[in-house]
Amino acid sequence: MSQRVRTAPSLRDRSALLGATPPASGRSSPFGGSVYNPSGHQQANGHRYADDLEGQNDEALDGLSNKVKMLKDLTIGIGNEVRESTIQLSQMNDAFAETSGILSGTFRRMNNMAARQGCRWLWYIIFLTIVFWFFMVAWWFRR
Repeated sequence: MSQRVRTAPSLRDRSALLGATPPASGRSSPFGGSVYNPSGHQQANGHRYADDLEGQNDEALDGLSNKVKMLKDLTIGIGNEVRESTIQLSQMNDAFAETSGILSGTFRRMNNMAARQGCRWLWYIIFLTIVFWFFMVAWWFRR
């Protein structure tokens, strides 16, 4: 029972935190960690494995931070596009409202004119429509 009770491992001792480490292969890590320390002696397995994991974590963290930056840029671009589209839509709404006012005034004046002249204006409109269609048909067959 006394063998089961251990003191808490130091948080700085990574090999104690990570447990068993894989055997050394004698090759360098593709993630920048080296099997050999600067003095030329091979590092202990636990420390090398922890350094490799730390290098992998750093690379994953760099990749994630780049993706977050790309997403941030994308959302900022979307926000700018939404603001520009909102401005354009409000300008179009103003233009349509102005056009609606002009057309309603024109129809009101036309109805006033029609009420004053009786039914004669209707014959003018029919005559102009027939002439217009005659020229359109002539132009169509002449092509």
